[in-house]
Amino acid sequence: MPAIILASSSPYRAALLRKLQLDFEICASHVDETPLPGESAQHLALRLSKAKANALSVTYPEHLIIGSDQVAVCGEQFLNKPGNREQAILQLLTQSGKSAQFYTGICVLDTASNKMHSAIDSCIVHFKTLTQKQIERYIDLEQPFDCAGSFKSENLGIALFSSIETSDPNTLVGLPLIKLISLLSEAGVEVI
Repeated sequence: MPAIILASSSPYRAALLRKLQLDFEICASHVDETPLPGESAQHLALRLSKAKANALSVTYPEHLIIGSDQVAVCGEQFLNKPGNREQAILQLLTQSGKSAQFYTGICVLDTASNKMHSAIDSCIVHFKTLTQKQIERYIDLEQPFDCAGSFKSENLGIALFSSIETSDPNTLVGLPLIKLISLLSEAGVEVI
């Protein structure tokens, strides 16, 4: 079995991949994440997941490279990583009482054969109507400044939601494991 590389610096993705009990290395791939003019969230997530895997193909020519990227939208507005408290509060105020859609692209690139297997998964998060005080308290407790949408669903962020629609709860965190297991199987790697 070829060595597996996770093309990500996300500690959240690495933690999810560890659930599959596969040996892997982590190597961040740096790609421009700017959306193309008129590009949909789904297309952007899938394009970036492929670009992240491809960016490491020369460095790892005999490997399986896993690329993944998540794009979130609320209405027509892209939800980026907020970076600071003020932006996180603004994002959660925007999402309060509404729904946000999270698209996660996943790609497995076999660099020895140059075969790529990819898929996209989605998740809809329905937010409670939140007060400014609730939002500020949450932000101050978890400081989710490196998370699209300004929350960590695997922690206290779950208290912000009225419901979640998804076929795989890992999709919201950033690595759809059910789809990944299928893509790995297509690439010749069986998890169990």
